[in-house]
Amino acid sequence: MRIYNTLTRKIEEFKPIKDNLVTIYTCGPTVYDYAHIGHWFNYVRMDILIRTLKANSYRTKWVMNITDVGHLTSDADEGEDKIQKKALKEHKNAYQIAEFYTKHFLKDMHRLNILEPDYLVKATDHIKDQIDLILKLQEKGYTYEIEGDGIYYDTSKFAKYADFAKLDLDEQEAGIRVQFNPKKRNASDFALWKFSPKNSKRDMEWDSPFGKGFPGWHIECSAMSMKYLGNTMDFHTGGIDHIPVHHTNEIAQSEAVTGQPLAHYWMHSNHVLIDNQKISKSLGNGISLDELIANGCTPMTLRLHILESHYQSQSKFSYKSLDASKKRLEELYQMAVLKYQLSDIKDQFTFNFKEAANNIKDLLSNNLKTPEIMAFLSDICTQTITIGISKLELNDFVYFLKKIDQYLGLDLEKVKDITKEQKDLILKRDHARKAKEWHKSDAMREELLKQNIKLNDFDDKSYWYRIL
Repeated sequence: MRIYNTLTRKIEEFKPIKDNLVTIYTCGPTVYDYAHIGHWFNYVRMDILIRTLKANSYRTKWVMNITDVGHLTSDADEGEDKIQKKALKEHKNAYQIAEFYTKHFLKDMHRLNILEPDYLVKATDHIKDQIDLILKLQEKGYTYEIEGDGIYYDTSKFAKYADFAKLDLDEQEAGIRVQFNPKKRNASDFALWKFSPKNSKRDMEWDSPFGKGFPGWHIECSAMSMKYLGNTMDFHTGGIDHIPVHHTNEIAQSEAVTGQPLAHYWMHSNHVLIDNQKISKSLGNGISLDELIANGCTPMTLRLHILESHYQSQSKFSYKSLDASKKRLEELYQMAVLKYQLSDIKDQFTFNFKEAANNIKDLLSNNLKTPEIMAFLSDICTQTITIGISKLELNDFVYFLKKIDQYLGLDLEKVKDITKEQKDLILKRDHARKAKEWHKSDAMREELLKQNIKLNDFDDKSYWYRIL
């Protein structure tokens, strides 16, 4: 298996730490709002990584975090906690906000057929682990306190701080933003623990050796990944926007304590653009899965649409491109239901389906080439729908559908047969066509269309499929 490694900026052969167990950490959502399609591009791509590892006979230990405290409105550690801010806006408490959006996130994961992580861990359940890690950093001399503000990580103490993201720290220092805290020693320093405001009480705050407050955003991922996966994991994954700040800070605080690499392989999903702008909640251009469904898009259509782009490429989203994905998904369903409509062919095979399944696995194993897989599947669809499936190749065809579902999560195996009444209506229509009773034939076609069943007519019979 080969994968692009952000750490080395090249495609590498994957070599696990342990022979048959791969450890993976994925940066999960900050649960103060609905996840948008930019997030879902990321999480579907992480799901494909897990599926590819499993396809290559690896056992996986996958951890994903839920940021339910500590992510401030600015990556510069300024402003309010995003969840606390939303709680004030909606007249709820922070715990209610986090619980509501966590449940919705998990619901959407299920709808998009994303595999369930082995450990879904919340920041608020691991406050002690974060405090313990900050104490270790304090003992090693990596922290300092800003009175009335919090405990900060001194990035100048970590010599490799700029290496991962290839940052120019001098340029960063010269281009300090307006909201930069002048009490910080370096522009790149970040909060490990923020003190609670003196004259008000937060919904989420904890006692600590440093004072009452709450953890910074970055410390949770280091504390939880090391707790569940050890000092060094195989894969760390997330969005490309995490490279210069969040993941750089994770590396700094983790490796300062352990002296070991945080991860051997880093996989990042590239941005998604709408109207040539990055999708983000701050820009207000994020579209939720609920909004897509309300506009007639199924979750599987979005999933397939994501697979049509490569995780390293900057993707462009539009409803027009989504319509094209919908047609491609319909074609896949049209192919899948042929297992219920076997051809009378006895001596001709449509395709070598076992070889096709192996080809898909090979493409996945070579840096997750999902766009090439989708083009390959389109070719197979065209041939299969044209020629049909014989009884002799049914087992291989069902095996092929099963492997597509295992590798890509498109649920082709789950397509259902139509009812006996619907089959009888199709037979009656075939008889009407042979008798050239076109008016009856058209009427029966329309009746089936009302039931979301479309017909593909050949000389001797008609094949059905469902439309989305």
